[in-house]
Formats: sequence, C-alpha cells, structure tokens
Amino acid sequence: MSDMITADLVDLDLSADTKQAAARALAERMVALGRVTDLEGFLADVAAREAQMPTGLDGGIGIPHCRSAHVTEPTLAFGRSAAGIDFGAPDGPADLIFLIAAPAGADDAHLTILSSLARQLMNADFTSALRSAADAHTAAALISGEGAGGAQGGAKGAVSAPEDTAAAPGAASAGAAAGSTVPAPGASADDARPTASAGASGARPFRVVAVTSCPTGIAHTYMAAESLENAGREAGVEVVVETQGSAGFTRLDPAVIAAADGVIFAHDVPVRDKERFAGKPTVDVGVKAGINRPAELIGEVREKAARGEATTPAAHATPVERSGDPGEGYGTKLRKWLMSGVSYMVPFVAAGGLLIALGFAIGGYEIKNAPSVMNHFVWTQSDSWGALLFQIGGVAFGFLVPVLAGYIAYGMADRPGLVPGFVGGMIATTINAGFLGGLAAGLIAGGVVLAIQKVRIPAALRGIMPVVVIPLISSAIVGFLMFVVIGKPIASAQKGMTDWLNGLTGTNAVLLGALLGLMMCFDLGGPVNKVAYTFATAGIAVANPSDSAMKIMAAVMAAGMVPPLAMALATTVRPRLFTATERENGKAAWVLGASFISEGAIPFAAADPLRVIPSSMVGGAITGALSMAFGATLRAPHGGIFVVPLIGNPFLYLVAIAAGMCAATALVVALKGLRKQAPTGTAGGAADGAAATKTESTQPVAA
Repeated sequence: MSDMITADLVDLDLSADTKQAAARALAERMVALGRVTDLEGFLADVAAREAQMPTGLDGGIGIPHCRSAHVTEPTLAFGRSAAGIDFGAPDGPADLIFLIAAPAGADDAHLTILSSLARQLMNADFTSALRSAADAHTAAALISGEGAGGAQGGAKGAVSAPEDTAAAPGAASAGAAAGSTVPAPGASADDARPTASAGASGARPFRVVAVTSCPTGIAHTYMAAESLENAGREAGVEVVVETQGSAGFTRLDPAVIAAADGVIFAHDVPVRDKERFAGKPTVDVGVKAGINRPAELIGEVREKAARGEATTPAAHATPVERSGDPGEGYGTKLRKWLMSGVSYMVPFVAAGGLLIALGFAIGGYEIKNAPSVMNHFVWTQSDSWGALLFQIGGVAFGFLVPVLAGYIAYGMADRPGLVPGFVGGMIATTINAGFLGGLAAGLIAGGVVLAIQKVRIPAALRGIMPVVVIPLISSAIVGFLMFVVIGKPIASAQKGMTDWLNGLTGTNAVLLGALLGLMMCFDLGGPVNKVAYTFATAGIAVANPSDSAMKIMAAVMAAGMVPPLAMALATTVRPRLFTATERENGKAAWVLGASFISEGAIPFAAADPLRVIPSSMVGGAITGALSMAFGATLRAPHGGIFVVPLIGNPFLYLVAIAAGMCAATALVVALKGLRKQAPTGTAGGAADGAAATKTESTQPVAA
C-alpha cells in the first residue's frame, strides 16, 4: 500500500467546497506524480461513476473512485476538509475524502488491497486517527498501514496482506473480535458454528449468508460486507459474506449456504450464480443499504424466516424489484424493464437488417420473392447469394418481438420470466400484434411470474417451481390473455399506427423527422435516443416495410450521425476552443459519427453539456427534417455511411447530414466562443452533470 499513497498525495487542508472541486484538487496531485495521464478524462470517469450512485458514506466519509484508462497505477489520494463536502451521504457532508484511482486493467492483488482499505473505513479507530493526524506523512503512514497506535494495527492487518483477503474475500477484517463467528467462504457448515463466546448457551445461532457488489467493485462492495459482518457480531448472528468485486470472487461453500437461515443481497449489479440461494428467506437491497443499515437488514431477514417467507432468488432477482431503493417509482422500473428488452433486441435488429439490406444490394428488391435457398441455390449466381442473405436476415428478424417480450419479462422476474415472455412474444407475432403486442406480452409475463412467486408453497415443491410450475402456469395464463383477451385489440392498434405512418406526407412527415432528430441527439445513446431508434426499427422489422417506415429509419440514422461529426468538425475548424484531449477525441469522432455511433460525442457533452447538447439537437432536428423532406429511405437499421449504397436518394441524404453537421458545428463554436473562461475551467460540474448520459450508453448499436 505504501507505493499507492505518499505524503504528496495527502491534503490535510482541503479547501474545496464541492465534490467536483475536491476530486479535481486530489486528482491534480495524481497528475503531478504521473499517476494520471489525462486530468479531464480521468475527472469525466470519476463523474460518471458518481452519477451511478453517490459515493458519500455515513460517518463523514467520501470515496469518489473509478477505474480509468487514464490511470497508470493504482493510486490513493486523501483530503481532509474542515468545512465538510457534500458527497450525498444521508448524515451530511464528508470531512474525510479518499480518491481511489484504479487502472482499467488493474491486477487483482492491488484491487484487493484497495478493497481492504474500503473495509477499514468502517473502523472507527482508523477514521479517528486520520481526523487527528498532525501532518501529511502521518496520514499517509496510517492509510498505508505503517502508522502507530491502535489504528495502525487494524489498518496494517487489513491492507498489507492482499493474499489473505483474496483467499477469503468474505471473511471479517483482521481487527474482528476474538469471538467472531464469521467463517471463511470455503468453510464447511460445521466450521460456521460459533465459538464459545457466541454460543456458550448451546443454542444454534441464526445464520445469514450475504452477497455484496457495486458497479466498480472496489469500495462499496467491501464496505457493505464489513458493515454486515460487524452488525451480525453485535446481534449474535453468524454472517458470511461473498464479495463479488473487481478482483473476482470466491463462491461460498454450498454447505454454508445450505446451513443458512436467510440471505441478504446488497448489490447494484446482478448477483452472479444466485440460483445457489434458492429456497431461503431473502432481503434484496442496494449496496448502500448494506453499509448504512445492516442491523435493520438482519432484523428483516430474521422476521421473514420467522414467518416462513422462503422465496427463490428470482422473486428478488433484478435491481428493479429491490425493496431497498427509496424514491424509485414504477415509472423508473418500467423504463428499466423496457430498456432490458430493447437492449437484447437491438443486436437482432442490426444483424437481421444489415443482412436483408445486403441481400437487396446483391440481388435487387425482387429477391424477396426468391424461393427458399434450401430448394434452389446456385453457387455461381449472385441472386442465390442475395437470396441467402435476405432469408437469413428474415429469420433473424423473426426473433425480434419474442426477444423483446422475453427480456422485458426477464428484466422483471429474471429467468422464470423468459419462457412466458418468449411464448407471449411469439403469439404477438402470430396474430400480427407486432411490437405493441410484444411490449404487452413481456409486461404481462413478468407480472404473472412475480404474482406466482408471491404465493406461499410447501417446501417440497420449491425445487420444481422455477423449472416446471412457474413456466407451465405463466405460459398458460399469458397465452390465454394474448390469444383471447387483448391480442385482437392490440393487433388493431398496431395496424392503425402502421396506416398512420403510411399516410404521413408533407409537413407532418417533416415535423416527425425533426422530432426524431431532437430525440436522437438529446442524450446520445440514452433512453430518449433508444426510444426514437426503437420506433424506427420497429417499422422496418417486417418482411415488407412501408415506404414511410424506411423514411423514418433514414431520418433517425442521419440525425444520430450528426453529434460526433459536428464535434469532429468543430475541433478541426476551431481547435483553440477545445482541450488537447477533446481534440484527440475529435479525430475518433469522425469515424464514430460516420459509423452511426452517437456515443462519439459523449466526451464533449460530458465536458460542456450546456453548449454541446443543444447544438447537437439543433443539427439533428435539421437533418431529420431534411431527410424526410427529401424522401430518403433506408432498409438497414445501422451502418452509417457504409450503407449509403442501400439508401434511396443517397445524394440528398448526405446533403441532409452535411447541413445538420454544419449547423451544429456553427452553433457550438459560437457558444464556446462567447464564454469568458478557458475550456479547461468548465470540467468539474459539467462533467458530472452529463455523466448520467454516459452511463446510459450500453448499446453502441442503438446510437
């Protein structure tokens, strides 16, 4: 640990008054030592991590952290603030701020040491010693495990032996009480029994197994583990934790899981191999709940066990169904469910659409009437190859609605939702209910499965519930509803929407193109962008898409190309308005924009959202409107300039893109030219304000 933090990385008089300024002040120390190569790029990564979840902890601690390509070696910087800085902790500002910088490919041993520090932050003696440290050398020595006194013993035991922690990531810290009942993850059920201090009365203690994880897997994961273990010791409960962090994880021994009376999931990313915990009373919360209210979670799981509320992990499998995330309404849950289906569907759209487009390019539009290549395929004829590509693409497109419905249900109810979701989606395809039917089928399937899982059943039947009972009952219910009750009205609504699109002409079509252009450029790969993209792909995801549907697809793709191309052009014509990092990103943005990857503009939006995003939206709206006015059509859902030969009216299509790109470039250059301060002075809050946009971008294909 001593090589990760030195006195030069300690600021005991941190004067920053915001979390962005604090991160910048500490990061500048890393840059000065060569630990960080690009200050702005690193701060953008820190802001993106902060946007996922505040990094403030109870007890006056802030731990901004990230893994970044701009970090050369694992590094810690520490700052102490007299006034306190708000990092989003429930109990108020933080006075102890740790900036943790890990390389994108950090080795397991170093990440284990960082995780040990995260555990040590739960040690009151350690934090008290830091608050009273007289100089930077003393603070650095305490953190690195080289200090003296009571805090030193705990710190050194926790952070100077990575091999021990790696071997047993779920074990208690070295400073645990001698009477601890927490076994190593590989321990047997007998080893999990209490020592004399915990079980002198001979009564069997309540046993809990827990899993903790966070998006980065460096800090919150291990803090939640430490907090749960400490709370367990205080309550006389055996707690064994499996930490699923960045350095990998060691699975709990099956015997330990079998002997457990309850399960706690404290996580912000999916729990891996959660089927192992089937049939146990389960509490499922966010990782910060594991840090801030561990005793309450242990009490809740004990109450569930007393009531006999044994459930399968699927009943609490996904983050959208966690009961511990305050303020997350059904609107947010619904968006997550729908995005789950869309994210799995988009690769089918891209593959199928491009194959069909290539089939048309090789064999002409009459290729759709070609006989099956199983019955007629001539190796030397281009028409046969065109028919082959077209028919493969058609098969891929046939999966779109079932995959959409299946993974919406999966987002709601995990694996048990897949079968009724796919069945409902296939029925929607059969009855011509289209994408509206797929959406309805997925939501119904997920809801039915969740309802079934809430029914209390005998213990003897729990093992077959996920495999036999739930798929059988849920598929029957979803099939009945789709065939008999709601299928026909949805099919009628789908036909009505298709007829409306086919009837769009003139001003209405231009306005629709402008609206779709605004949506594509609003969040650069986020939910609004995906709604517009999904709307367009839904229209062409049929064997014979209408002319209006192909115009919409062309407008959406053209608008999505504008933001990165505009930023690339702006860095070329007015380089002095951009930082060195942005100018480098501008070079890559040419290729990303040409490939229809809107995310190429995210680095610019992260650094200056108030100028970049409105400029991009104006350019996107102009391009979308012009594309519709010119009557450009597109059968492929992706590809950028590489599918221009497949576009109807390709010259005017490129004119529309060029017009929007120039408009966005002129506007962003004008706005940046008006600001009074240099570009490097706008990073902190701007980067943080746009980081949420960056984290939504999970599917480059849905640019």
